[in-house]
Amino acid sequence: MKKIKKLTIIALYVLCLSPLAAQKTQWTPDGNAYYSFTKKGVEIVDVLHPGKDQTLLSISELIPAGSSEALQIQSFQISPDDKSLLLFANTKKVWRDNTRGDYWIFDKNTKKLTQLGKGLPASSLMFAKYSPDGKKVAYVSKHNIYIEDLSNNQLTKITADGTDGMINGTFDWVYEEEFGTQDGFRWSPDGNKIAYWKLDARGTKNFLMINNTHSLYSFTIPVEYPKVGENPSGCSIWFYDLASKSSKKADIAGDEMQNYIPRMEWVPDSKSVILQQLNRKQNQSKIIVADANSGNSKTIHTETDAAWIDIKSRWNDNDPSGWDWIENGKEFLWLSEKDGWRHIYKIDMNGKETLITKDAFDVIQPEFLMFRTNKSTF
Repeated sequence: MKKIKKLTIIALYVLCLSPLAAQKTQWTPDGNAYYSFTKKGVEIVDVLHPGKDQTLLSISELIPAGSSEALQIQSFQISPDDKSLLLFANTKKVWRDNTRGDYWIFDKNTKKLTQLGKGLPASSLMFAKYSPDGKKVAYVSKHNIYIEDLSNNQLTKITADGTDGMINGTFDWVYEEEFGTQDGFRWSPDGNKIAYWKLDARGTKNFLMINNTHSLYSFTIPVEYPKVGENPSGCSIWFYDLASKSSKKADIAGDEMQNYIPRMEWVPDSKSVILQQLNRKQNQSKIIVADANSGNSKTIHTETDAAWIDIKSRWNDNDPSGWDWIENGKEFLWLSEKDGWRHIYKIDMNGKETLITKDAFDVIQPEFLMFRTNKSTF
């Protein structure tokens, strides 16, 4: 009990001290420590045992060969096999957040730093992530998606039509503004495929925003934005098969320019993806399952509202990614306000829904969630 109180007090102190920093805090897998980027390098700050911090990466280990300066790390990922680290550095802002930059692999055995995407423009890589086996990394650069083999750093370009008007693996300004979407591709759990968004923004005109605060003289910033009566970017979902090196488009009913797809994730068996489709008025929501081999899709759940439907309100409202699976991928959790309260439902893969929270209150976030065959307990 003493440890729990201690952890709670320290955690609350960190949160109150710096809300912005707390939002970006990267915790260790056990939740008992967090990583801090300091002049010493990357430190592991132990919240249970103050003063017993450890160094994950020293500043000298962050200096690439041929350079005299250490990488300025914003965040990192640990490989699934725990043999390397994927470091995000030299970052630049896209719309609101620093989501593009350079990525480096740090080999924990050899202590060697290797930059990914050599030959691609500096600070152009986005959303890099390991394959499930940790042997490859996929990322976006200049609206195209690449896969890099970590054994030989060979690049495979899985899309070739990426331009300012044809966007693969990320989103236009409207999607980020409306839905908070940024990262636009997903590895399948078995690592054999990648599912990704493709946005056709070629018909979207520029809206000129005026920046009066950055410097003495104001200047305009062009933002692709569809005005009332204009079509937004057309949106589609595609699958890339690593073995055949081929792509297939998901056959999803509905006009691509009059429907949004704000959420898409793999079903745990890697055979299909599950996605949410909203019409442009955002008063009709469909949950659709699309087969990754054939591209065929089916709607398993539909909700309508006379006014407006939010995308599945995630527990963390800053990030719409992720899907809340239960019962070994046979069911998932869903939030809806259709009865006047923000309630949790569970939905199976045939679309059968069951109301979980039945009282007159809005669900904010479940702290403890245990599902049994005959009873749900919060």
